[in-house]
Amino acid sequence: MKVLVTGVKGQLGYDVVKELEKRGIEARGVDIEDFDLTKAEQVIDYVTAYAPDAVVHCAAFTAVDRAEEATELCFAVNAEGTGNIARACKAVGAKLVYISTDYVYDGQGSEPFAPDSPKAPINKYGESKYLGELRAAAQTDKLFIVRISWVFGVNGGNFVRTMLKLGETHKELTVVDDQIGSPTYTADLAVLLADMVQTEKYGAYCATNEGYCSWAEFASAIFAAAGADVKVVPISTEDYLKMRPQQALRPKNSRMSKQALDDAGFKRLPPWQDALERYVKLILGEYGYAQNH
Repeated sequence: MKVLVTGVKGQLGYDVVKELEKRGIEARGVDIEDFDLTKAEQVIDYVTAYAPDAVVHCAAFTAVDRAEEATELCFAVNAEGTGNIARACKAVGAKLVYISTDYVYDGQGSEPFAPDSPKAPINKYGESKYLGELRAAAQTDKLFIVRISWVFGVNGGNFVRTMLKLGETHKELTVVDDQIGSPTYTADLAVLLADMVQTEKYGAYCATNEGYCSWAEFASAIFAAAGADVKVVPISTEDYLKMRPQQALRPKNSRMSKQALDDAGFKRLPPWQDALERYVKLILGEYGYAQNH
């Protein structure tokens, strides 16, 4: 089997390539230097030349606030670019795994969203990713849509790294406590994606580490895992926005149901607390907490 992985410079693409190679599966990671997603001819030329059996499409425009202004670029990458990838997959008969997001939902209520729950994105990033889902589905039936949230991994910036960095110079941090969701460790998600791509159990799935928390609870757990003496002060989204306005709205409910994984026989990811412990242990030396842990 031959798998092409887009966005190899990002957190997830990096770990997907590592996981596939660990299993003895030929994997080629590509990024912007290899071809431009927004250029259909470049995409089709590259994919047809390599002729993979599957493409795991991790590359995306992920700057949520910037997307409100750079809307044209965001949609070109996330929607049209995904359509180009899907068209190329169709041309070579390859499976497509499209990495989507909890932001395709409206973020309201407290019930976990299912793959078939209504889609009503509340910001441009979410709109672009949902349009990417539609573009992909219009081009190919050999499609896995995998919605994830609150991503962290070794190869890039994320909330965990941000908290640890801030904790070096702050004894107290204010963090939102009324947005609830699930962290996703890319090394754990890569295991699921590597399992998935070897099947034909096409469809839409939600995949995060197990369990829910607020951003404030997540931050507290990060500092506990690092042995850092930093106090987390919970704050409402409304009060936080008065202090630090954001261009894009954020969902208050990012809970997602994993029932579709169970129904298809896929193994769920470990609890987020376990994932966080492993991750912090892995990166701890980059920060000033090693001696305290």
